[in-house]
Amino acid sequence: LDTLSEDRLPLLARYAVHDVAFRVVGTGSVGTRSYVVLLLDHRGEPLVLQVKEARPSALLPHLEAAGFDAPEAAHEGRRVVLGQKRMQVVSDILLGWTSVDGRPFQVRQFRNRKGSVDPAALAADQLDDYGRMTGALLARAHAHSADPRLIAGYCGKSGELDEAVSAFAVAYADRTEADHADLVAAVRAGRVAAELGV
Repeated sequence: LDTLSEDRLPLLARYAVHDVAFRVVGTGSVGTRSYVVLLLDHRGEPLVLQVKEARPSALLPHLEAAGFDAPEAAHEGRRVVLGQKRMQVVSDILLGWTSVDGRPFQVRQFRNRKGSVDPAALAADQLDDYGRMTGALLARAHAHSADPRLIAGYCGKSGELDEAVSAFAVAYADRTEADHADLVAAVRAGRVAAELGV
């Protein structure tokens, strides 16, 4: 409750914890503790929260080698929540953080609305639309993370940044294809164990 804004407290104060369950997470979060918490108000109306362990950033070990100082995170849940609030136009009204047995967690409303698109199944014009849409969403999120004047100054008015980003994307795609070819060759040669056809 301490990490919620004051105007949210009356809403949450109407609820009491009724049950807690361990939640199995996806492959990207293996080893991370995650729980769903069922709260009920006096009429039995449910509110379900997700309480998910907040791990240190995967980039943290690489900051020093890249010439950056590693920030002291007071609480990993706080770091995750503040990052989400900065990047999202509208965030969960119950987004917060807490600690359980000394472990940092983020708290949010539980909504299992994840969807995915298989780019390989898209026609050329759909893939183009998909790329433009996801690029625009990413740009919008980044625009919320800093002063818009700073971003505009960095981008400039010429097409130089556009060309640099495009060149980087093509080079990165080439690198990814080469890495995949190396992986396939290593699997075929028996240097890397892999389960095929999964």
